[in-house]
Amino acid sequence: MPRINWFPGHMKKTQREIKENLKVVDAVIEIRDARIPRSSANPDIDKICGNKARIILLNKSDLSEAKVTKMWIDKLSSENVKAIEVNCLTGKGLNQIRPTLDLIFKEKHDRLKEKGLVKIQMRVMVVGIPNVGKSTFINKMAKNNIAKTGDRPGVTKNKQWIKTKMDIEMLDTPGVLWPKFEDEETALNLAFTGAIKDEIMDREELAYNLVKRLQEHYPDNLKERYKIEEINEDPLETLNSIARRRGCLIKGGEIDYDRISTVILDEFRAGKIGNISLERP
Repeated sequence: MPRINWFPGHMKKTQREIKENLKVVDAVIEIRDARIPRSSANPDIDKICGNKARIILLNKSDLSEAKVTKMWIDKLSSENVKAIEVNCLTGKGLNQIRPTLDLIFKEKHDRLKEKGLVKIQMRVMVVGIPNVGKSTFINKMAKNNIAKTGDRPGVTKNKQWIKTKMDIEMLDTPGVLWPKFEDEETALNLAFTGAIKDEIMDREELAYNLVKRLQEHYPDNLKERYKIEEINEDPLETLNSIARRRGCLIKGGEIDYDRISTVILDEFRAGKIGNISLERP
């Protein structure tokens, strides 16, 4: 697979925006895909955010393997960065965000409460690569109450602050990928989960690589989902068996690779092959 390399102008602009907006927020909420916590982390975010308080939401945790996600939570959490397992679609885990922010800012909030401030409004910036569920998160937090909350000093007029019922104001940023993927595994993981558009990938090669990965780590899931009796050493043979079981054939009984590739990728993304984590800490 060739090294995917891109950096459209809007991504550069987003990076600049993130840097500027850091000055007006208390913390950053970074959304990642629980199935690929390493690959779905934009390495530039670490550099840009520096010591800024941050919460990492491992979204789509309903699709990942629970015990692996727990391992990631432990690995990613530190004094200034906390990780939470969430499902932005159902709202599971989102109620932990405010208590986590209060924990990070405990000393500051205690001082404010001593001065008589009862209600402490917090401001966060939401960041994440494309297709990790940023819009779903924002809509869930705002309960579809996407509204500007007025211009603030030092905030340019085109910034949209979104109110939530947790006394948190959120600032959205466009989903941004980074200049280049140095290793093939990261590119594949992002493509498997749909963060890279299928149009720029070879779907058949992608499905083959996914089967190869799944038969190595989740052979039973493949057997159960596709009712195949054995996993062949050659991933292509496994793919062929799946295609035959699913009737993805063309004239003369040949394999319809285009069709079976679509089936496998769509079913993996929808969680139909089971709870799968493509990365371990």
